[in-house]
Amino acid sequence: MSKNTDVKLISMDTIPIEEVTWLLKPFIPYGKITIIQGDPGEGKTTLVLQIIAALTTGRPIWDGLPEMEPIHVIYQTAEDGVGDTIKPRLAKCGADMTRVRFINEEEKQLSMT
Repeated sequence: MSKNTDVKLISMDTIPIEEVTWLLKPFIPYGKITIIQGDPGEGKTTLVLQIIAALTTGRPIWDGLPEMEPIHVIYQTAEDGVGDTIKPRLAKCGADMTRVRFINEEEKQLSMT
């Protein structure tokens, strides 16, 4: 069985430049996939869940930033249990649970390939 290896090439001069809209400049672009990576115990989950709570309720993410309209968030975790770790922490942060979705990988694993 042969694979289709045709690749479409696009000349860079035909691509328009687009401005990036920032959720948290210069760390998190709005509407893009963001990966938070680091060693265990560094506070990645705590940081992300606090940001999710702010986004789903419209509260400022950090002091000095403006309030915004609440938005929906899609969350994926590879380390923590959703029911015993993620949801209780989101609740403690005051997140609007109706605006949070997580990627369920029980039947099919998320893959970048």
